[in-house]
Amino acid sequence: MDDPFDKVLTFEQIEQFKEELQTNGPAAAAEKVNAYLKEQDTIPLNIAITGETGSGKSTFVNAFRGLDKKDKSAAAAPTGCVETTNEEKAYPHPKYPNVTLWDLPGIGTPKFQAENYLKQFKFERFDFFIIISADRFKENDVKLAKEIQRMEKKFYFVRSKMDQDMRNDEETHRDFNEEKSLAKIRVDCVQGLENQGIRSPQVFLMSSRHLHLYDFHLLEETLERELPAHKRDVMLLAMPIINLEIINKKKEALQSKIKFLAAASALGAAVPIPGFSCALDLTMLVDNAIVYKNTFGLDPESLQSLADSARVPLHDLRAEMKSPLALKEISSEVILNMLKVSAFHVASIAAEEVSRFIPLFGLAAAAAISYASTYSALTIILNMLAEDAQRVFRKALGLDTSV
Repeated sequence: MDDPFDKVLTFEQIEQFKEELQTNGPAAAAEKVNAYLKEQDTIPLNIAITGETGSGKSTFVNAFRGLDKKDKSAAAAPTGCVETTNEEKAYPHPKYPNVTLWDLPGIGTPKFQAENYLKQFKFERFDFFIIISADRFKENDVKLAKEIQRMEKKFYFVRSKMDQDMRNDEETHRDFNEEKSLAKIRVDCVQGLENQGIRSPQVFLMSSRHLHLYDFHLLEETLERELPAHKRDVMLLAMPIINLEIINKKKEALQSKIKFLAAASALGAAVPIPGFSCALDLTMLVDNAIVYKNTFGLDPESLQSLADSARVPLHDLRAEMKSPLALKEISSEVILNMLKVSAFHVASIAAEEVSRFIPLFGLAAAAAISYASTYSALTIILNMLAEDAQRVFRKALGLDTSV
């Protein structure tokens, strides 16, 4: 029979936290849980973006980080028709600063010849490489890929500006068929790379201005499959939302942390809240509700960017949001009012979680109830915001929002 705690904490984690509790008390155990959470939140992910001049590297860097072409802030990578990157430039993700995209100078310019390019940058620090080309991949791209391959690092080819190619094809061919045109370009890219000695090249057709089209979802799925386990959630949380499935994956990644947040709350300084029969850490609830809201792209800046890119009025997107957490600025008062409305649901989930948690550390029932109630409150908050994100994105894509 399965251990009932498998759904709450792994056996190794239980033993570590239990030992800390028995040796040094609840405060030390809470600190250990919080240290674990902080470690997970700061796992670095470094992505190198490179390719020839004019391939669209900077546009990709901006799009991956959720910045559209109109963004002129200091956070955006400068774009242009000429080489705008003269040295490596780090661009941290605006919501997940542990995720950094490195815009590297275009290979093949007088300053960065292929034979010297690899010596100028510390390539070992990068988790994987994306080699971008707006046309066929050329000799410099292949030289770079072979060196990365020699270093046993992961790399992926991105054929950019596919929206322009499809437009040009449609204007010049009466019998234009997008699916056939894309298939031909993909085959040409793969065969061209294989002919130059690249083994099993992974090529993704993409438009950085329209990530929901073409192969970006395939790149996301490939990275999810090939990244080390401890980096997978880091990547998923930072990914731009380009389809409904990514919302579900983000939700799963956030859900996996709730058990630790609830344990830290129960072991730490959660205090009784008037009107509730249990202790809740309101500050922790507020902080994580804000994280959830930002991760799902429901903050004002992300909503405006989505409205602009989808050409849907902002008020139409906002009309799809039902929870007060999405519609209002998140505060302790908003959280408390929301929980009071959901009190019965909180209690029903809490009852199930108590039965799992009471034997966990041998703590008093009050701490177990605090754990279960915090777990339930965070789960309700996460579900509400994920459902809002689903409705908003459906509206942006012109899908049925009643589903």
